[in-house]
Amino acid sequence: MKSESNPLIIKDSRSFRNHLDELDRDDLLVGLMNIKTTEEALFLYLVERGVKFFPSAISQQLSRSKCLQTFIYADLMIPHTFVARGRYDMIENIAKYGKEEIGQVVTKQNRTNCGLGISQWPSIEDVYNQVCFGSLQYPFVVQPFLPSLTDLRVIILADYAEVYCRKNLNSFRNNILFGGSSQACVLSKKQKDMCAGIMKKGAFPYAHIDLMITPENDIYFSEINLRGGLKGAVISEQEYRQRIRRIQEKFIEDYKLSLNFSKDS
Repeated sequence: MKSESNPLIIKDSRSFRNHLDELDRDDLLVGLMNIKTTEEALFLYLVERGVKFFPSAISQQLSRSKCLQTFIYADLMIPHTFVARGRYDMIENIAKYGKEEIGQVVTKQNRTNCGLGISQWPSIEDVYNQVCFGSLQYPFVVQPFLPSLTDLRVIILADYAEVYCRKNLNSFRNNILFGGSSQACVLSKKQKDMCAGIMKKGAFPYAHIDLMITPENDIYFSEINLRGGLKGAVISEQEYRQRIRRIQEKFIEDYKLSLNFSKDS
């Protein structure tokens, strides 16, 4: 039962739905809430009501949407990466890609993971033809294809961090689940700083971050998620879950202390 001095702390999606109408200022949602695409405005509604999220509402939304990631982090991505929301975006960027003499491109479907929504095309015109005839659905991300990239997966869980390179000799998708391999790597200071900035901007308390490194050592942000596959990682599934649980428990403890402090002051 909720009281003014005892806010609700919701830890699963079923309780979230059961108590949705009761949630108000100082109540806390802990963990990833399973919501449908058409329900995402609920997060905005609850944030406006003063409900607290952990992980943050924006980090959960960013994890779900590659298009939202592009809107927020485009300055860190491969130059000329954009979100195609409709034909106007495509026509506008066809001209830009032509001016820059950009040939092959990659598209990323908005809500797919594990490399399943990534496609390579000979040109942006080919992408436009596909959407005109209904073979590709808006919105999606478009970016120039860069060969010979080194793909880095960075896992950051509070004081735990590890990084490994991913490579697939038979596909441009450097995905370990579908035939790729991994090797432990070390992040440079510049790469560490980029990861820290990415997490801060999206209010991520922990994350899986993918970086792309060119042969010239340019660093580009690829994507970020609150959860991801651990194939290729040193950390075990069990330890991973335990660390996430400890991060959540510490946040709950600190949050309760902050509420008591604010009421006493």
